[in-house]
Amino acid sequence: MVRLASMAAMRAAVIVEGAGNRQLELRDVETPNPGPGQVRVRIHATAVNRADLLQVAGHYPAPPDAPADIPGLEIAGEVDAIGPGVLDLSVGERVFGLVGGGAYAEAVVVYARTLAKMPVGLSFTDAAAIPEAFITAYDAVVTQAGLSAGETLLVHAVGSGVGTAAVQIARAIGADAIGTARGEKKLVQAAGIGLRHGIVPKVREDKSPEFASDVRNLTNGRGADVCLELVGGAYVPESIDALAQRGRLMLVGLMAGNRTNLDLGRVLSRRLTVTGTVLRSRPLEEKIAAGQLLARHIAPLVGAGVFTPVVDRVMPLAEVAAAHAYVASNEGFGKVVLSVT
Repeated sequence: MVRLASMAAMRAAVIVEGAGNRQLELRDVETPNPGPGQVRVRIHATAVNRADLLQVAGHYPAPPDAPADIPGLEIAGEVDAIGPGVLDLSVGERVFGLVGGGAYAEAVVVYARTLAKMPVGLSFTDAAAIPEAFITAYDAVVTQAGLSAGETLLVHAVGSGVGTAAVQIARAIGADAIGTARGEKKLVQAAGIGLRHGIVPKVREDKSPEFASDVRNLTNGRGADVCLELVGGAYVPESIDALAQRGRLMLVGLMAGNRTNLDLGRVLSRRLTVTGTVLRSRPLEEKIAAGQLLARHIAPLVGAGVFTPVVDRVMPLAEVAAAHAYVASNEGFGKVVLSVT
């Protein structure tokens, strides 16, 4: 039996074709209803991710199980409708988690087991800044790369949402975090959440970044054990040079492009591991596992104050275009959150 709370047509930021470009426009759309194993969440807050900007530009289409024209990858809100077979959640419970899309709206339908209950006392705007950043970072550096106490983690774009989460995860594990950023200001801010060393990469004559020698100097010549590569492009070969023997590079972002020249001999001789990873396109069973990671490993540490979401600013959904422009400027530190209701 489906238990539904009454809800009229909802507001959403919808991708529309503008004058020569695609843009977001607030519109009334049909409110979705949950199917078996699903719940509907009344969204109070979401957050902006670079994938959203790419989707609006037409470069990152939504997966088949998500709305094609409503961006948004993470939510914080209240369950207001439950589909058949859902046993672990009730109407009115405060939840947060990742979605394949559709978060720039007043409601979204999602499989119940991909969600986590919010820690007591956590605000919706802070909760919305957690799922994408902390699940991405934890899954990459802990679950896949196996970062452990005493090791060194190199984090690029350390002022990003994922970067700030990775620094806190390293600190909690007992690993040292080295971060890179374009300016000293973000490195100073990151030091406040546990960054051990910061580097502003030099730029060579060919425009490629130079930071590997600095990483080695900071690690007594050894190099980093794990690199969370959020930039891509020309950063990748330099990150390879910055790794220790049997180091692990986790390729998560491609802000600097998806092409580079790589000396594979360095990978072989030093027995390095290079892994690419994404969350959005994973099958349902893996998205459920990500939701359980949030519920079991991340949410308790948020509740205990070990992990703190880093929110740069909160803006209303009506100002989503300005929020996207701010994220594209690379001026922020942490997440830009959108207040929905």
